[in-house]
Amino acid sequence: MGPKGAGTQQASQLPPKVRYLLYARKSSESEERQVLSIDSQVKEMLQLAEREGLEIAEIRRESHSAKATGQRPVFNEILKDIRSGKFNGILTWAPDRIARNAGDLGAVVDLMDQKLLLEIRTYGQRFTDSPNEKFLLMILGSQAKLENDARGVNVKRGLRTRVEMGLWPGMAPLGYLNQKMMDKKCQLIVDTARAPIVKQMFEKMAHEKWSGRKIYNWLRFELNFHTRGNKPLTLSGTYRMLTMPFYYGMFEYPRKSGNWYQGKHKPLITEELFQQVQAQLKRDQIVRETKEFSFTKLFTCGLCGSGVSAEEKFKPLKDGGTNRYVYYGCTRARDRNCKNKYIREEELIEQIIKILDKVNINELGMKMKLEDEIKRFNKLQKLMNRNNGKQALEENDVNIREYAKYLLREGSVSEKRELLANLRSRLIYKNKELTLAEG
Repeated sequence: MGPKGAGTQQASQLPPKVRYLLYARKSSESEERQVLSIDSQVKEMLQLAEREGLEIAEIRRESHSAKATGQRPVFNEILKDIRSGKFNGILTWAPDRIARNAGDLGAVVDLMDQKLLLEIRTYGQRFTDSPNEKFLLMILGSQAKLENDARGVNVKRGLRTRVEMGLWPGMAPLGYLNQKMMDKKCQLIVDTARAPIVKQMFEKMAHEKWSGRKIYNWLRFELNFHTRGNKPLTLSGTYRMLTMPFYYGMFEYPRKSGNWYQGKHKPLITEELFQQVQAQLKRDQIVRETKEFSFTKLFTCGLCGSGVSAEEKFKPLKDGGTNRYVYYGCTRARDRNCKNKYIREEELIEQIIKILDKVNINELGMKMKLEDEIKRFNKLQKLMNRNNGKQALEENDVNIREYAKYLLREGSVSEKRELLANLRSRLIYKNKELTLAEG
């Protein structure tokens, strides 16, 4: 019989039990194959664990890239759990699944130095706190980083070579399609369905002096024009297309680099037409910046929470004149498909007047200013009535609320804007009805 306490001493010298976390991360393959790659990794590693009797405490999957340090939420959570003692081993397909950058690799090795991470098992290798095994792990991780860096350099070199050959390096702009044949990669062909419409966009702006917004409305509401992704072209997308030299054959790469290339693709317009459009765009911008509407940026869309903007329409009359109409509607900044209805300015003013009838007059926030205007009006009246014996109206006889309504109907743009800008409650516009926000 051995000495007393020998059994306890032998038990304390037994190696601690390793509880593995199975970690599967995407490879650098295409998106579809990345998903399959993760499932394949899990299947293979579970078979390995069963053969070797490894305890798998949990399985975690991740699809974030491992190129940048600290950008993988699942991996960051794993490091946290290892520090708290939840796991002390990692089972994964290959070393590069754990770290492809110096920061993450250092964090893993540091956990091994602290004896918190006892073992890393891959399909064909095993890494422990042994200096040689940690050194090998660091070499393999560094090799993965080298491959990443080299791949990035090669991609940039390849793109530079393509643009020097006049080939567009990305997704084809609207009006063109990417060539699908591998021997003609990066070559573009004309999209016969959309190219004629793109050409008309430039012609309507240059020759018919259409504004960018009018072209946008024409595309969306008259032609029901859609992108290759079957989505309506946005207003910003419309303006972006009209400023792309690509359509007459030239392109800059990278953007704002000053490096210009003559494309091999077939131009849809001439350079002369493009320059005419740029001149019209400048005039369009000046008009948009100088034009001021009474109630823009003062309401909130009740359906999607965007702002409310205005646009004007002109209707020709039989006598040769024109009628001008101003419509207000959702900017669709938060929801491109917002269904909030448009409303004429005259109808909107009547909605505002209904609001004024409901609110406390102090809600206007400019009661004192209105009272000052009334005093000034009375001084003029006194001067005018001095010789005819008439007496000016007393200040109390004047209805401030009615004066505010008068400003809405007859006042200048600045007077209307100032009146509503001082309203202390937020206004919500929804389907031709204006309401005060609750609270």
